[in-house]
Amino acid sequence: MHIEPGVVDGAKMVLAYGTAAGAAGYSAKLVMGDLARSNIASFAARTVLATVGVFAFFEILPHFPAGISEVHFILGTTLFLLLGAAPAALGLALGLLIQGALLSPTDLPMFFVNLTTVLVPLFAVDALARRYIPRDRAYVDLAYSDVLKMSAVYQGGVVAWVAFWAFYGQGAGAETFAAVGAFGAAYMLVVLIEPLADLAVLAAAKKLRRTSPGGLFTPRLYAGA
Repeated sequence: MHIEPGVVDGAKMVLAYGTAAGAAGYSAKLVMGDLARSNIASFAARTVLATVGVFAFFEILPHFPAGISEVHFILGTTLFLLLGAAPAALGLALGLLIQGALLSPTDLPMFFVNLTTVLVPLFAVDALARRYIPRDRAYVDLAYSDVLKMSAVYQGGVVAWVAFWAFYGQGAGAETFAAVGAFGAAYMLVVLIEPLADLAVLAAAKKLRRTSPGGLFTPRLYAGA
C-alpha cells in the first residue's frame, strides 16, 4: 500500500494534507471515546503494542512491489479486534512514520498519502462493527463471515485509496490502469489470508480469556459493548 514518491506531487499534495488532517481529527475523536471507556495506562499500552506490531508487519512480514504500489500484510482488522479502533489508528500512523523516518526516508514525502490510505479503511471497519455486530457479542465470538466482511472492507478500502491516488496523481492512462490492475490482483492474496489470521488470533485470545493480562486488549474483545 505504499504509494511511491512522485505518484502524487506538487500542488496535488494539498488534497493529501487535507485528507490526512481529516483522518487525524477523526482519530482524535476515537481517542477521546476510548479514554472515556478505559484508563490512560491501558490506552497507552495498547497504542504501544499497535505501533510495534505495525512496524513489525511492515518490515518482517513478506512485502513486495506490485504495479503502482507495494503489497503489505498490514493486519489492520487484527489490530482493531485486539486493541480497539483508537490504538489501532495511532499505531498505524506512528508505525508508518517510524518506519519511514528510520528505514525509508525517501517515503516520508508520501506520509500523508499513505496515512490516509491505511486509516480511512480502518474507520470504515469501525463503522461496520458498530452497525452490524450485536452490542452484546464479544469479538472472540465472531463468526468467520463477520471477520471476512471486516477484513474485506479494510483491504478493499486500501485498494480503493491506492487506485484513487494513482489516477489522481498520474491520470487515467493505459499505463496507470495496468499498474493499478496489477496491484489489485496481487492484493487478493492479502484478502484471502488476513481473515484467516484474524480468526486464528481470535481463537487464541478466546483460549486465553481467563489468563490474558487486563488492560492489554480492548474490553470489547471479551465482552459486549
